[in-house]
Amino acid sequence: MRVIFMGTPDFAVPSLEKLLERQDDVCAVFTQPDKPAGRGHKLQAPPVKELAQRHGIPVYQPDSLRSEEIQSEIKALAPEVIVVAAYGKLLPKAVLDIPKFGCINVHGSLLPKYRGAAPIQWAVIHGEPVVGVTTMYMGEGMDTGDMLLKAETPLGQEETAGELFDRLKLLGADLLGKTLEKLEQGTLQRVPQEESEATKAPMLTKELSHVDWTRPAQEIHDLIRGLNPWPCAAAILDGKRLKLLASRVREEAGAPGTLASTPEGLLVFCGMGSLLLTEIQGENGKRMNGKDYLLGHPLRENAHFESKI
Repeated sequence: MRVIFMGTPDFAVPSLEKLLERQDDVCAVFTQPDKPAGRGHKLQAPPVKELAQRHGIPVYQPDSLRSEEIQSEIKALAPEVIVVAAYGKLLPKAVLDIPKFGCINVHGSLLPKYRGAAPIQWAVIHGEPVVGVTTMYMGEGMDTGDMLLKAETPLGQEETAGELFDRLKLLGADLLGKTLEKLEQGTLQRVPQEESEATKAPMLTKELSHVDWTRPAQEIHDLIRGLNPWPCAAAILDGKRLKLLASRVREEAGAPGTLASTPEGLLVFCGMGSLLLTEIQGENGKRMNGKDYLLGHPLRENAHFESKI
């Protein structure tokens, strides 16, 4: 099948690999422009671009798909289907209408839940017991098109968004392969989304990092793992910022935000229950468990996290 692939980050790489494994005719890859990264702010190519170049696939990096010039180039490539996975741009109707078999998206949630840019993170933040991926026909709205296939998986009690990304990108690639097989066989069925069940998953911001310790321990635990690896939950202790990377829910009670040194490590009391901070990172420091942190930073009496970061 002649395919244009549109994707940008690591999440999209296995889906492109699946197309290559299937020996589809990937005539072009569209991805976001290179962006500055690291301390030197050198331009860094998206992971999808690097994979495409290794396989000699033409790469396009337009700022927008709305120009007539770009749309004409896509039309000239004559794709039978456009496959999209975490591309990062909405496809205008003029592009959606080009391929014979439409545009198929690999989305990191069980639609209609978590439409938007950060479905995996918000599913973790909300403590969903079951997560997954959906393939769908793309429409003009944000993740509003008809659903095709779904794949579910349990969410681990302490699994972070980053860890879930690594699992769902493989699950999504496998589901894409099954979707394209059914498309070729003519057995693919469309299922409209139930709008009343739709929820949004907007892009994450650094403002989400602040922890409200009056909330129940389970909610804070889910926030910590949902914001890992970015932007990371954070708290201020003695004027210094700590990144909170992993935790474990406990039942001990105390004043919210107050810290305690325990044989297992650093404990913080919440509005309901408490959290054992199992991985933290100080300013300009390295990641460490709570036990090791306490060895170099013994708690003062009545230590507590400050209310603002």
